[in-house]
Amino acid sequence: MSAKRDYYEVLGVERGASAEDIKKSYRKLAVKFHPDKNPGDKAAEEKFKELGEAYEALSDPQKRGAYDQFGHAAFDPRMRAGAGGGRGGGGAGFHDPMDIFRDFFGGGGASFEDLFGEGQRNPSGPKRGSDLRYDLELEFEEAVMGCEKEISITKLDQCETCRGAGGEQGASVKPCGTCGGRGQIIRSKGIFRVAQTCPDCDGAGQKIDKPCRQCRGSGRRERPSKIKLKIPPGVDNGARLRSTGNGESGTRGGPSGDLYVVLHVREHGLFNRDGDDLICEVPVSFTQAALGADIEVPTMSGRSTVRMPSGTQHGTVFRLRGKGVQNIQGHGVGDLLLRVQVEVPTKLSAEQRAKLVEFAELCKDDNVHDDATGFFTKAKGFFKKGD
Repeated sequence: MSAKRDYYEVLGVERGASAEDIKKSYRKLAVKFHPDKNPGDKAAEEKFKELGEAYEALSDPQKRGAYDQFGHAAFDPRMRAGAGGGRGGGGAGFHDPMDIFRDFFGGGGASFEDLFGEGQRNPSGPKRGSDLRYDLELEFEEAVMGCEKEISITKLDQCETCRGAGGEQGASVKPCGTCGGRGQIIRSKGIFRVAQTCPDCDGAGQKIDKPCRQCRGSGRRERPSKIKLKIPPGVDNGARLRSTGNGESGTRGGPSGDLYVVLHVREHGLFNRDGDDLICEVPVSFTQAALGADIEVPTMSGRSTVRMPSGTQHGTVFRLRGKGVQNIQGHGVGDLLLRVQVEVPTKLSAEQRAKLVEFAELCKDDNVHDDATGFFTKAKGFFKKGD
């Protein structure tokens, strides 16, 4: 098994990178290596999972701080649940300080109660299922306007044969022979004496004499499942949605875990997003900018017309209020910012060139552009200083 790469190296950023730089780099690489764009490419699939794991660690200030201090040792590779880790994607759980004691006693996934024999009042009681993570790619419009999606995942679900009971019809339950029905085994190391979950009955303290043939007594089976998701309008790249109860099925009547869906939004050909605002670069001709014009522009809800006054300069921004993105918290709607890009013609006919030369001659003695006049006046003064 190869050693894990440095998370900063995976995301292609420096250790002192800002949260925004980390987000931008992740978004760019996630789009590049997404499985939908690389069908059948196992290397790209592994790279995509590696990116998800690195981003999950470095996008959280607390986890990033722990990683900067302890490296990969700050995370427990045995935890699948944590912040959405599971079969649906690459997640990593945060290290519990009690892992020091677990490792010392060889406790594997033992809990605090397992180690010190306190708090586990009912070892044979219900056990909650693990949380899962799923990475979902959305079109830009789907993220802005909201949509409904149906996803397919494979997860541990209740066995349909025994309905989660774990035994064949007529099976009976007997005390576990390994732990004598206590659900725990006692281990000693020096002056320490600790109790750990029994590995044979998983802490239940009992075993079924005729295990279900389909699930082999676990009460759960891996099977495909289709889940419908409602994506609210205004979600952004990297957002995480929780689908309650759609994680792995619990055992011994315990509740199911949750499904965490991490969203990856594709870039748009016309719009860029800045928070709840949308930005659109609008190309206009030199004559439109000089003379003024009514220009038709795209919005997320259709077309709109903007009156551009004469003398509009390159880079001028027009704001269409309420034409941006709905705030995910319900705090209104952002604006659409239209940034003018004045296009200079690259090919001129002889007649067009002649007219422009004539126009240039007319401009020599006329203060057509105050900013340009001011610039050259200042430039002359600057050069005089150097003489």
